[in-house]
Amino acid sequence: SDALNHFIFYLQVYQLLTDLKQQRKESGKTKQSSGQQNLNTIMYETLKYISKTPCRYQSPETVREFLRAMKDHKLTK
Repeated sequence: SDALNHFIFYLQVYQLLTDLKQQRKESGKTKQSSGQQNLNTIMYETLKYISKTPCRYQSPETVREFLRAMKDHKLTK
């Protein structure tokens, strides 16, 4: 369904940005170009938005388990 696809997309983006943020923190680089600063702002705003959704509390495995559990119920939209 569209809602599930939307949720999975948000989950993937959230995980990608969280991983990228952690990598940058670990690299410890302090000097940034203006383009890098703009990217940081976009990342921050996106993470802030998605963290207000249920995606923040999910993982790909949780979603897979849910889909497996629902598969036999033949639910419609």
